[in-house]
Amino acid sequence: MQERFWLIFGLCGQAVFASRFLVQWIASERRKRSVIPLSFWWLSIAGSMTLLTYAIYKQDPVFIVGQTFGILIYLRNLYLLKRHPERTD
Repeated sequence: MQERFWLIFGLCGQAVFASRFLVQWIASERRKRSVIPLSFWWLSIAGSMTLLTYAIYKQDPVFIVGQTFGILIYLRNLYLLKRHPERTD
């Protein structure tokens, strides 16, 4: 039962992480140019944190390192957007 929980947890994290591309695609189609909406970064963080939790449970060092660096990059992008809100799409 516990393994099933973690499998579903990991799959949900992957679904959240993957959904950011759908959000970006829809936003770009609406504006008829490539844009990265703020929600892209929030979905990136939520998905990465869920996947990082799953990776820690699985004790997968490659996955842990990859997700950790990704979270740092997503947080940095949110910080930059907050400093320069006129660039938010």
